[in-house]
Amino acid sequence: MELHDVWFVLIAVLWTGYFFLEGFDFGIGVLTKLLARNRTEKRVLINTIGPVWDGNEVWLLSAGGATFAAFPEWYATLFSGFYLPLLLILVCLIVRGVAFEYRAKRPEEQWQRNWENAIFWTSLLPAFLWGVAFGNIVRGVKIDRDFEYVGNLWDLLNPYAILGGLVTLSLFTFHGAVFAALKTLGDIRERARKLALGLGLVTAVLALAFLLWTQADNGDGKSLVALVVAVVALVAAIGANQLGREGWAFALSGLTIVAAVAMLFLSLFPNVMPSSLNDEWSLTVTNASSSPYTLKIMTWCAVIATPVVMLYQGWTYWVFRKRIGTQHIAEAAH
Repeated sequence: MELHDVWFVLIAVLWTGYFFLEGFDFGIGVLTKLLARNRTEKRVLINTIGPVWDGNEVWLLSAGGATFAAFPEWYATLFSGFYLPLLLILVCLIVRGVAFEYRAKRPEEQWQRNWENAIFWTSLLPAFLWGVAFGNIVRGVKIDRDFEYVGNLWDLLNPYAILGGLVTLSLFTFHGAVFAALKTLGDIRERARKLALGLGLVTAVLALAFLLWTQADNGDGKSLVALVVAVVALVAAIGANQLGREGWAFALSGLTIVAAVAMLFLSLFPNVMPSSLNDEWSLTVTNASSSPYTLKIMTWCAVIATPVVMLYQGWTYWVFRKRIGTQHIAEAAH
């Protein structure tokens, strides 16, 4: 296996980790409107991700940085062609982080309500837009012979990509509901489990349609295996949730995300960004990669740094592993 193939796999792993972790993170943000009945329950939900949400975003920074260094042509075409959607995602992530930190800085109800609305919308929009972006990457976009995107914003809003956005939104929200059931106590835990059932059924319909469409257009034997794993894991997650096995339900919903992202990258390889105008103008792991020497240095850095990052992030989840409920929420003091 060549180093550019290795880095294609590593970037796929980084995106998988990001969607696994930030998936339930976005889901919790959406559930502040769908699940929480009052301000105290919203605080419970926000506190379940309070110690980890910023660490989850490290995976996005790593994926973007790795793409820039390992596949500069891919990075340049992707971030210039998808400029507006990616800018909107970036703005959402910035506002979302500010909302988490500023929400409780003042006691006025209107102040807190505004930041809670910001958390909801800045969780929902990225969850949808990431699916749109990856749907277009797999489907192919208008890239010319100079590897430049020559389409417009409306070209990105095609039925396949929009379906992909609905899949990521519903899947992340389901993942968040399962996480909420795993991390909370009392009535909110029971309601999270009930909501997860409905979300899971909607996700199953949307995901099956999207993955079958992907398989029909770009799939092979390996992607078919990933499709089967994703569907079986999602059905099993719904079943485990109904049985009250929140730990298994969360692991299986996470496996659904892992298998679905793996299917997209398997369908994509050896391309990194196909051209819908001419197959010869597609960006591949070969023509979009950095020099072998650059990839070699990056590989050694990744071998050293990645285990350290995973260890301290795993330790964070272990420290904050206990459930919380409304009884743990003290009155805010200002």
